[in-house]
Amino acid sequence: MSIIRLQDLYFKPYINKVEIKAIVKHLAEQVKADLPKGEVPIFVGILNGCFLFAADFIREYNGDCEVSFVKLASYQGTKTSENVKQLVGINEDLTDRTVIILEDIIDTGTTLQEIYNIFRHQNVKQLKVATLFFKPDVFRKELPIDYIGKSIDDKFIVGYGLDYNGLGRNYPEIYQLTTTPKMKNIVLFGPPGAGKGTQAAFLKDMYNLVHISTGDVFRFNIKNQTELGLLAKKYMDEGDLVPDEVTINMLKAEVEKNADAQGFIFDGFPRTQSQAEALDAFLSDKGEQINAMIALEVPEDILVTRLLERGKTSGRTDDTDEVKIRNRFNEYNTKTAILKDYFDAQNKYFGIDGVGSIEDITKRIAKVFDQL
Repeated sequence: MSIIRLQDLYFKPYINKVEIKAIVKHLAEQVKADLPKGEVPIFVGILNGCFLFAADFIREYNGDCEVSFVKLASYQGTKTSENVKQLVGINEDLTDRTVIILEDIIDTGTTLQEIYNIFRHQNVKQLKVATLFFKPDVFRKELPIDYIGKSIDDKFIVGYGLDYNGLGRNYPEIYQLTTTPKMKNIVLFGPPGAGKGTQAAFLKDMYNLVHISTGDVFRFNIKNQTELGLLAKKYMDEGDLVPDEVTINMLKAEVEKNADAQGFIFDGFPRTQSQAEALDAFLSDKGEQINAMIALEVPEDILVTRLLERGKTSGRTDDTDEVKIRNRFNEYNTKTAILKDYFDAQNKYFGIDGVGSIEDITKRIAKVFDQL
C-alpha cells in the first residue's frame, strides 16, 4: 500500500485487507451468536458505501438470511450534510422480522437516524445495527449501535466502498486523508554499468535532493562500527544475506538525518518487492511516497563493454571478468527487475534510454522529473 491521489486530495494507507477481513468475520460471528436458533434475519445494507462490506459480511454469515438495500445520500465531498434524503426504500414486509442494518461507517449518526425513521412504523420484531467503522468523537445521536467493527478517529477515509466525490470505492484497503506530500522521492534504477551514480550526482544538485546510495550507507555504517553496521557485518562475515530489516533501518536513519530535505534519490534500494513494500510503508507513515522509479535502460552488450572498460581503472575484479559481469546481469534480471512490475502497477515506472552522452541522458531524466 502506498499513498494514493483522488482528484485534489492525498490518502495514506490506513487499514489493510487482512485486518478488514478479520473485522468483518468477527462481526458476522457476533451477530450469528446473538440470534435465536432458527432465526432468519433480514440484513439491510446502506448504499452506496456498504456494498463491499455487505457482500463480505453475508459470505461470512453462517446461516440462512435475507438481504435488501436502501440508498441514502449524506456526503458532499468530505463534509457530512445534515440533509439526508431517502432515495430508495425497502419493499419487503418486515412485520415481526429481525432487521439488522449494515453500515459501512457511522460518524454523526445523521444517516442512522434516517434509517430508524424508515423502520419506525414497520412493526419489526427487533432492529439492530452493525457498522464496520465508527467515529465516537463525532457521534451526536442517542441511538443504539449493537455491533462495531472498529472505532476510528474523526479523519476522512476512502476505499472498500467508501468514496471521495465518487472515487476510491474500488480500493480493497482503507486509506486515510493526509497532507499533500512535500518531498520528491525517486528510486533510480538500472543494471550494473547503467550510470546511476553519475546521473544521481547531477540530479541531486539540479533538484536539491539527497542521494542515498545503499552501498555508501553500508560502507559508512560498517566503517564507523555503528550498531547496524556491526550487525550487517556479522551476517556478511558468515556469508549470509543482510536481512531487509537491517537495510531498511539503515536507510530510515539516513532519511531521519535529513528531515529538511526536499526529497531523496534512492540508489541501490529497493532490490526486491518486499523491500519496496517496506520503503512504501515507511514513507507513508511520514505522509510521503515514492513519486517515481526512473530506470536507465541499456542493452546488455553495451553494458558489458562499459564495465570491462571501467575495470581497467576501477580496481574492481568483478569488472574485469565477462562471465562474472553477465552473472550480475542475470541476478539483476531474475531478482531486481521484478520491481518494474511493482512500480508500473502504481503508474510510477519511467524507462529512460540510457544510451548517449551523459548530458542527453540527464535531459531525458529531467523531463520526467519536471512532469512529476
